Amino acid sequence: MKKHNGMRPHDVVVLLKIICLADTPWLNKDLAKQLYLSPSEITESLNRSKIALLVTQNKKKVMRQSLLEFLQSGIQYVFPVEIGAVKRGFATAHSAMPLKESFSSTETYVWAHPKGTERGHTIPPLYSGAIQASLEDIALYQMLSLVDAIRIGKTREKELAYQELKARIL
Repeated sequence: MKKHNGMRPHDVVVLLKIICLADTPWLNKDLAKQLYLSPSEITESLNRSKIALLVTQNKKKVMRQSLLEFLQSGIQYVFPVEIGAVKRGFATAHSAMPLKESFSSTETYVWAHPKGTERGHTIPPLYSGAIQASLEDIALYQMLSLVDAIRIGKTREKELAYQELKARIL
């Protein structure tokens, strides 16, 4: 058995993308292209997720309940967020849909990007290609924004984000 050296941030994105694809058949090279990763990064990501019991043995199905538990209880500790300067970017966390309408906050959080339409405090996405991948897949964008709400939010924001993720993942 291959040694497990811990999850990497893009592993979460790979798993969420597989969920977004629903029953659409996919190959590693398809995921690589859609997520702006190399095919070998996808292979290694799925291997890590298999060892972590987040995908089935054949690496084609996400263990949804396990992923949800990890997102609820571990993501903020394993992949913490450091808030950056105010810049232009794409809204995330409670500043983006679907949470945006549930909170009236003066704080806006964004993924820094020159083509973004919002100004706010920057938080880094889980990996650099996540922004481009999200621009091409609204379901992925919303799930990553919900994950960011769990990573950075207050108790109420985290709970609502978790409930939204649960509805989308299960």
